[in-house]
Amino acid sequence: MVKDFMNLLAEQRWDDHRYYHQSRINQSLHFVSAVSFLCAYVILFFDPALAALIAWAVSMTTRQAGHFFFEPRGYDHVNQASDEHKEAIKVGYNLRRKVVLLSVWASLPLLLWITPSMGGLIVPAVGMQAYLHDVGIAWLALGVGGVLLRTVHLFFLQGVTAGLAWATKILTDPFHDIMLYWRAPLHLLRGELLDPMHHVRGH
Repeated sequence: MVKDFMNLLAEQRWDDHRYYHQSRINQSLHFVSAVSFLCAYVILFFDPALAALIAWAVSMTTRQAGHFFFEPRGYDHVNQASDEHKEAIKVGYNLRRKVVLLSVWASLPLLLWITPSMGGLIVPAVGMQAYLHDVGIAWLALGVGGVLLRTVHLFFLQGVTAGLAWATKILTDPFHDIMLYWRAPLHLLRGELLDPMHHVRGH
């Protein structure tokens, strides 16, 4: 069980790296995202709302901007795979699922502004600080819910071990991304826009 879990975790990390992180700009943004996520992890222990604001407004925006705007689309010559194939086999949130998730994320501040009590579910915020606190808590709930929902979904699609491996990957991605991509800004400064992926080609 433990061996299967570790193998699946390693496989998911490897596929995520080789399929979705060929752009040096994307890698650099993931490095920024990972550092800010680690800050959010620490802040989570004493100010969950602020942690969620950092995680979504800084960490997730930089991370997803790298995927949506800078990562190459079309046929992947490094892995000999089409973009459609990669999106179809994506274990976690592919671009279509991300659009749904990010749409909900963007709508929550507007919803709280229009209906501060959320239909009587919470005490209405008074003042900007209280409003931002409520936004942070809503974003925190969305983040936790998004991970739990996809994890349980994977239980049915690929098994419990695969779902737990993916959840573990998501929670530990900031640590792993720093190890993988801390050199990416240096490569960008040298004018290298794409990782040559020699380690993938020879795998």
